[in-house]
Amino acid sequence: MHNAQGPELDGWRRSVARQAPRAIVAVFLTAALVLGQPVRALAQKAPPEGFSELVGRVAPAVVNVSTRKDVTAAQQEPNVPMPQFPPGSPFEEFFKEFFDRERQQQQQDPQPRRSFSLGSGFVIDSAGFVVTNNHVIAEADEITVIFSDDREFPAKLVGRDTKTDLALLKIDSPQPLPHVEWADSDKIKVGDWMIAIGNPFGLGSTVTAGIVSARGRDIRAGPYDDFIQVDAAINRGNSGGPSFDLDGKVFGVNTAIFSPSGGNVGIGFAIPANLARPVIDSLMKSGKVARGWLGVRIQSVTNDIAESLGLPQPEGALVASVSPGGPAAKSDIQAGDVIVAFDGKSINRMRSLPRIVAETSIGKAAPVKLWRKGQEKTVTVTLGQLPDDEQLAELGNPQQEVPSAQPQAKVEALGLTVSGLTPELRTQYSLGEDAKGVVVTEVTGGSPAAEENLRPGDLIVEIGQEEVGSPPEVAAKVNQAKQEGKKSLLLLVDRQGDLRFVALRLQGS
Repeated sequence: MHNAQGPELDGWRRSVARQAPRAIVAVFLTAALVLGQPVRALAQKAPPEGFSELVGRVAPAVVNVSTRKDVTAAQQEPNVPMPQFPPGSPFEEFFKEFFDRERQQQQQDPQPRRSFSLGSGFVIDSAGFVVTNNHVIAEADEITVIFSDDREFPAKLVGRDTKTDLALLKIDSPQPLPHVEWADSDKIKVGDWMIAIGNPFGLGSTVTAGIVSARGRDIRAGPYDDFIQVDAAINRGNSGGPSFDLDGKVFGVNTAIFSPSGGNVGIGFAIPANLARPVIDSLMKSGKVARGWLGVRIQSVTNDIAESLGLPQPEGALVASVSPGGPAAKSDIQAGDVIVAFDGKSINRMRSLPRIVAETSIGKAAPVKLWRKGQEKTVTVTLGQLPDDEQLAELGNPQQEVPSAQPQAKVEALGLTVSGLTPELRTQYSLGEDAKGVVVTEVTGGSPAAEENLRPGDLIVEIGQEEVGSPPEVAAKVNQAKQEGKKSLLLLVDRQGDLRFVALRLQGS
């Protein structure tokens, strides 16, 4: 039987097929308009046909860094313990004789043996300055720089910086050496093409290619972590080598990999050029790194802290304390301020501030935008030079005399009991004579105070960025916050000299 609907159905199908592309475009346009996104053609860069020309220009400046360490006989003691066997086993006597013979040989031959390791680096100046990682040359007794044409040069250490894991070497050559330039790493975008050159596993000059995978990675390697993540193959021995953009400039120093197996899994990390360059310049000039210093202890701004401060977004760096005599103390920066911008650069995350301050010139008068008591305020601070670790440890926080002790108060909205300072409480909680505030004597389980890990012996110094010196003052501040409809309250807590801000929820609000 002939189907009467056949020709009409076929015609409908052909019509739909002709209209389909236009329909898809219309749907796309409608979706874009609904999402509020402008529709525009993207100017896509064509992928490179190859990297041979780029590699030919920059590879001569990339070097292998070979180090030698003299290992003493004591350091050569076998790390592997002698296997344990059942009593009377014939293997027990065999292994005992073997290990005894090794120890006797080491004692008879006290000459140190040599341990070698390999890494990478690159020449940054025609005079022979070579950049590498500090961990590549750490504890080395001898450093040799090897070029891809097999020329070898003994190198001396100009300086190192453990905080960024960078080191600068110097080699002497009768002729100017090939060198590369730094890129502006702030202009590097996620998705950009890149190449890495280094000396993986000691194989010699090796080129790998990939893209920039991410920015701003914090891998807990140091105080100024701001790594660029790349997916070019990076392995052991690539450390200290450069990552290049397509202009042949160094945008990063390859430093670390994430790998459960120790081999490449496509996650490598490079120190941004804009962080490395001032460190290397400082090492080149003086052999040490001089960094800007603000003189504050900071902490992150959580959602609760932002709400308690009236800050629109949980951003910036909250000043927990100010170092006496430091640059911040000489300006108008105070504990409780939130630094939202420094020297014209926004502080979106707390950990951005130390890096930005460190990169700022010493002695520069930098504007600092603060959030203080519900409004923005701009002050100017003249940066000092970051003291060394020992000097920083000696810098304490100023403390003032304590008001007279007051009776206890139970603050149910916070879930804690506080008391004025008495000689007995000072002795019980090892509080110094210069301690101030009210002391926490009890914390209710499951309360907001317990959730934020407050404990007996903690001192509450401020509430709502105003000093408190007695239990009635604490109770009054809490009641006032509840009447104003606040959901949380900001406390400045002193735990054995360690100041930190804590935002506590108000129960029943």
